[in-house]
Amino acid sequence: MTVASPSRSAVRAALWRDRGWRAVVAAFTFNGLLFGVWASRVPAFKEGFALEPGTLGLLLLALAAGAIVSFPLAGALSEKWGADRLTIRCAFVYGPALVALALAPGPVSLAVLLFFFGAAHGSMDVAMNGWGAQIEDRLERSTMSVFHAAFSLGAGLGAASGYAAVSAGLGVLPHFAAVVVPGGILALALMIPAAAAPTAVTGPDSPPGPLVALPRGALGFVGLIALSASMGEGAIADWGAVFLRIAVEATEAQAALGYAVFSIMMVLVRLTGGHLTERFGPVLTTRASAVSAFTGMMLVVFSEALGTVLSGFALVGAGYAVLMPLVFSRAARDETMAPGPAIAAVATLGYGGMLLGPPVIGFIAELTGLRLSFLVLAALAVMAFVLAPWLRPPVRGK
Repeated sequence: MTVASPSRSAVRAALWRDRGWRAVVAAFTFNGLLFGVWASRVPAFKEGFALEPGTLGLLLLALAAGAIVSFPLAGALSEKWGADRLTIRCAFVYGPALVALALAPGPVSLAVLLFFFGAAHGSMDVAMNGWGAQIEDRLERSTMSVFHAAFSLGAGLGAASGYAAVSAGLGVLPHFAAVVVPGGILALALMIPAAAAPTAVTGPDSPPGPLVALPRGALGFVGLIALSASMGEGAIADWGAVFLRIAVEATEAQAALGYAVFSIMMVLVRLTGGHLTERFGPVLTTRASAVSAFTGMMLVVFSEALGTVLSGFALVGAGYAVLMPLVFSRAARDETMAPGPAIAAVATLGYGGMLLGPPVIGFIAELTGLRLSFLVLAALAVMAFVLAPWLRPPVRGK
């Protein structure tokens, strides 16, 4: 007698009933929401402080530095306190850090505040991915892609809020506050009950992990795949709206649509990412994703029409969609490092790339122009295609 497998609707219903799963979805959504809000208003900061591309790149480097400094510390604290509790503590800091950006009186103070904003974003990112890996193992289902879809959904909503705020003539400070307050209350209301009990994973007899964890062996190549995807994602987040304003001469409201289209496509692909990976495997899925990202970037660089460029952003979003979920799932199952430090290690290369990408694009744009600087992202898509075999999961017992 054959036992029927549960339907997809039944599986989804079971996931939604799981308090921990809902909490991680809320964490990813809130993290993406605030990052999307910031990305949508980068042109306002650029124009408000009359920043040249190189100067804006230096400011974005401060954001990158904050995140990179936070990654290894977050990995160690995740092992000590538990990924769930660290995620919640980071969320309490992340919202105020965004609002503080709108209060910066000048570029120097903005750089300092961007450092702390980047640290809050990076710490929460490492912690919530660790929490998500724990939930994925407990449920014995490939659900990391759905968690990252929640991040992209939040980022898309944040970018869309920027479009609405600009269209309504709303300033940066009221816009940021209007998103952070209700968004933070809702997210924390879902997260806190799911992590009510202490869940520290480092026992009294366990030696503490290293403060700075770098990827070793195969995990180093996994980190380079993360770098290729997240560097492009960060560049589009912080330069997409500026690119549309300069290269396509879009209005400020139209420019906010670039990251929104990119994020929405990431959501759609990530919602099916687990099914795609289970059917085609991580290597073929990664290579198809790299081809999509490369094709989209070619449309962005060489097209003059707004609609075509937005289509390019959509293809790039589809290409990047499942790469980071695959990377974090692979890192959490590494046999040479504990999950927290392993996730932090690939995050140092991965999300470090997301935050280093924008300043790198700014520096290259000073030399070649903004349009040609995006060719670097196409080259990174080729690197992901070549390194795809390293995403095969390790064979247990070897």
